[in-house]
Amino acid sequence: MSRVAHPAGPRHGDVLPADHPPAAPQDLNALTAGVWPRGAGRSGGGVLTLGGIDVRDLAAEFGTPLYVCDEEDVRSRCREYLDAFGPEGRVFYAAKAFCSRAMLRWVSSEGLGVDVCTGGELEVALSAGVPPEQITMHGNNKSQAELARAVEAGIGHIVVDSFEEIARLAYLTEGASTKPNVLVRVTTGVEAHTHEFMATAHDDQKFGFSLASGAADEAVRRVVACPGVTFAGLHSHIGSQIFDTAGFEVAAHRVVGLAVRIRDEHGIEIAELDLGGGFGIAYTTEDDAPEVKELAQSLRDIVDGQCRAAGLSRPRLTVEPGRGIVGPSTVSLYTVGTIKDVDGIRTYVSVDGGMSDNIRTALYDASYECVLASRASGAAPVLSRVVGRHCESGDIVVRHAWLPSDLAPGDLLAVPATGAYCRSLASNYNHVARPAVVAVNGGAARPIIRRETLDDLLSLDIG
Repeated sequence: MSRVAHPAGPRHGDVLPADHPPAAPQDLNALTAGVWPRGAGRSGGGVLTLGGIDVRDLAAEFGTPLYVCDEEDVRSRCREYLDAFGPEGRVFYAAKAFCSRAMLRWVSSEGLGVDVCTGGELEVALSAGVPPEQITMHGNNKSQAELARAVEAGIGHIVVDSFEEIARLAYLTEGASTKPNVLVRVTTGVEAHTHEFMATAHDDQKFGFSLASGAADEAVRRVVACPGVTFAGLHSHIGSQIFDTAGFEVAAHRVVGLAVRIRDEHGIEIAELDLGGGFGIAYTTEDDAPEVKELAQSLRDIVDGQCRAAGLSRPRLTVEPGRGIVGPSTVSLYTVGTIKDVDGIRTYVSVDGGMSDNIRTALYDASYECVLASRASGAAPVLSRVVGRHCESGDIVVRHAWLPSDLAPGDLLAVPATGAYCRSLASNYNHVARPAVVAVNGGAARPIIRRETLDDLLSLDIG
């Protein structure tokens, strides 16, 4: 995707990637296994049901656009991760994927910890009743106030990301009765096979301490020398939406090399190795996401092999799935507004949401599936582009969608796999209120985040 600004004109098409639409599916009413929540289905009349509830009833009660989250789907994925990584590992839910008190209560009650990266996420976790010792705090620019709150609350781990942050922690913990556990975030120089904006371990980016420059070794020295903190181990996160563990193998090899130097210099064998998250999910039929058990076994084998070769005991292995827990659980519902056939090129289907509730298509060129949800249809498929209501040409929800030719205004469309980062990145662009999030479970529905109102928007405008 072109990121170079230029005047509108003959090059305007360069802003969007070249069209490579998938072939039309054999059945427009089918729900692809692995993409939709496990509880999704079609009723006898062909209406989409989520958590046992007719989506027409959800739209009538809560309005659209609407995020619908299947609670049991979330809980089942928490249990899968815990089972896969076993009692010797640790699993923390990455709250940045979707953060609400209900969500953090669910994952905590299933035995997961929670990782946060701002003071706001920390307050949500604490207000949800997550035990402080089960919270890890990330962030490349934690403020003094955020660090002070984390130390005062007694959270389990703080992942340090800069020399300034180590100095801030040294100041805050001087004379303190408790010593926070600190992980040093390491930039391994591994470039994950993912979108440029989701790769986080190559050297030219803002996160962590570089191994290549020696900054990581120096960061460990400063943490070990700081009397008010406990050096607990290393953290390495290589990116997001990753399907292949090859990058983890290279990263683990380099991190274990640092662990050897720590042992030789400080006489310390690291107790914990946090490999972060970034595990991919299926957004479309073309995605081949790994099974969690296979992923866990592969990561264990990688770390075991590297530690054995280096003569180290294997540290406790920690992972931080966010997308893998909440991503497949949620479906976005939209109401069709206008439909335009553009010169036989394609049909543009405008819905009542857009980039304000799902920026990922514009930001990452993300791909999604989309189905007619309020009824079944046997009409011929038409190549469509589902677009939003905002004043941007790039306001695209689904770039390539095969929808029935009898689609009409007022129909409901459903886009699956929108649980991760869609609500978290939602905005009020064009002064559109952000949608509600509704939890469904066993035939019952309840809002966990209410829909914003125009009064909410106006209340912030004090001019």
